[in-house]
Amino acid sequence: MSLTGHPEVVEPLRSTGSRAGRPEVVEGGPDFAGLLRFGFDTLRNPLLAASTDGVGSKLSIAQQMGIHDTIGIDLVAMVADDVVTCGAKPLFLTYYLACGEVVPERVNDIIAGVKDGCREAGCVVLGGETAEQSSVLRASEYDLSGTAIGVVEEEKLLGAHRVEVGDAIVALGSSGLHANGYALVKHALLGLARMRLDTVIEEFENQRTLGEELLTPSTIYARHCLDLMVEVEVRALAHVTGGGIAGNLERVLPEGVDAVIRRSSWRPQPIFDLVARKGRIDQAEMEATFNMGIGMLAIIAPQDVERALAFLKGRGLDAWVAGEIVEGTGDVQMVGAHTRG
Repeated sequence: MSLTGHPEVVEPLRSTGSRAGRPEVVEGGPDFAGLLRFGFDTLRNPLLAASTDGVGSKLSIAQQMGIHDTIGIDLVAMVADDVVTCGAKPLFLTYYLACGEVVPERVNDIIAGVKDGCREAGCVVLGGETAEQSSVLRASEYDLSGTAIGVVEEEKLLGAHRVEVGDAIVALGSSGLHANGYALVKHALLGLARMRLDTVIEEFENQRTLGEELLTPSTIYARHCLDLMVEVEVRALAHVTGGGIAGNLERVLPEGVDAVIRRSSWRPQPIFDLVARKGRIDQAEMEATFNMGIGMLAIIAPQDVERALAFLKGRGLDAWVAGEIVEGTGDVQMVGAHTRG
C-alpha cells in the first residue's frame, strides 16, 4: 500500500491494508502506489464508482477538543456511503492529510479513525499522503479529505430509473449531526450563544458535554445497505448530507413522482433543537442544512417493507417508514410536524 509522508508516521501504518481484513491488498509493492488484487470475472459489466469529500468544519471541533481518533470515521462515512448509493461495494479509500505541523501521535490517531471507518464500511485504506503545510495551516490545524472507489454490476445499478409510485421510503436514523453544517453550528452555539465545548448539556443522554456531542462519529451505512440489497428489493438510496433530506432525496426521483416525507414519523435528536433555538434558525434553513436525524433513505419495494425493517433493526439500526412515493413532478413534500416530548 502507498503511504507517503514523514517516516515516523508512515512506518506504524504500513500494515493498514492487511489489518483491515482485505486479503486482496498486495503487500511489498512500491511505496508510490497502493495495489489491490481484484478480479472482475464474476461481474458481466462492472462499473467503477468514486466519491471524493472532506470532513469540513467538524475538524475544528476535534482540534479544539484535542480528540483526533474519530474524525477519520466521518471521512469514511462521507465517501463510502456516497459510493454505496448506486449499489456499489466500496473497495478502497485513499486519503490526504495536510497538517500545520506533523505530530506523529496526532497523525496516528487521525488515521486510526480512518482505518476504523474502513473496517466498518468493509473496504480498505489503500494509500495516503501526510503533508506538512506550515505556510497555510497553524501548527495545531489540519485538513483531511479522501476518495473511495467501489464497483457495481451495471444491471444492479440503483437509482431513479427503478423508483415507482407506491414504493416505501425507509429512514435509517443518524447518530446526530454527522459531518454537515458545522459552520452554522459553530456560529449558533459557540458564536451567538457563547457556549463552551466542556459544558454538560442537560438534554443530552449520559451527561455528555457539548463537545462530545458535536464529535459523535457519523454512522456508516455501507455494509448494512449492501446486505439489505441481498435481502429485499432496494430501488434507490439517498445519503443525507449537505442539502438535507429533501435536497438529497430529490436526486433519486424520476420525473412523474414525488416523495412524501412525514415529519411525525420520527423525533430529531436534541442537538438539532439546541442549534435551532440558540441560533434562531427557522425550520426551512434547518432542513436545508442538516440531516435532522436521518442519515440514509432507502426506497423499497412495498412488499418488502416489513422484511427490510426487521433486517435493519436486527443490525441494531434505528429504522422506520418515513414516507412513500406518489405521483408528482419530482419534488419532495415534507409534511406534518415532528413528534415532541
